[in-house]
Amino acid sequence: MRTLGASHPGRVRSSNQDAYLCGKLTENTAFAVVCDGMGGANGGNVASSIAMRSIADRLVDDYRENATPEAIRDLLESAIMEANGEVFRAAREDPELYGMGTTAVVAIATAEAVYIAYVGDSRAYIITPREINQVTKDHSVVQDMVDKGQITAEEAKTHPQKHFLTRALGVEPELECAFTRVAFPDNGTLLICSDGLSNLVVPEMIESLVRTFAFQDIPMKLITTANLAGGSDNITVVVVTKS
Repeated sequence: MRTLGASHPGRVRSSNQDAYLCGKLTENTAFAVVCDGMGGANGGNVASSIAMRSIADRLVDDYRENATPEAIRDLLESAIMEANGEVFRAAREDPELYGMGTTAVVAIATAEAVYIAYVGDSRAYIITPREINQVTKDHSVVQDMVDKGQITAEEAKTHPQKHFLTRALGVEPELECAFTRVAFPDNGTLLICSDGLSNLVVPEMIESLVRTFAFQDIPMKLITTANLAGGSDNITVVVVTKS
């Protein structure tokens, strides 16, 4: 397994509220965490940093080689729940941080499958030599509207409520995260990103860049592309592939 990530504040914002970490759990198992904070410059930074560190520490400490699919799911979901509690308590203890929260996409990748738990509108994609598939589903107002047939997916891209989340880590004492498990195909790449990428770079362009550039260049090439498209938000990209 190979993992690589990069993050950039973009061209508009003065601070970077995203946080990420990736690496190996075993020789044949990798993990990745991407969080996109909200709640003002300070609150967003704090929320994403707390969540990222809490989740990563839990995965590194508790993952066991040859874990069953059920055990991996339990680990991912419990790591997010634990981080939710930590962020919520921090917000309650400091009035300046009240209401802060963060998205989270957390993945464990084995040779056979990718396991993903997530909340918010940061995304995960699987890119193969033939196609790109979004394997997470945004927890957002506009996604709910699309699901109900009130607007089209194309209209959702420019809707004024595009950034309104229906779920975020750390905002409430209890949280329900989503989970998915997908095959990790040979020659496939797992890509996790904050919405600073997905709002500005269409999936077809993401797919093309991943196919075109060497693995070590992919995160920064995608970030550069998002910045050239306006860089209106913080941009974080993590990629995982089989070596």
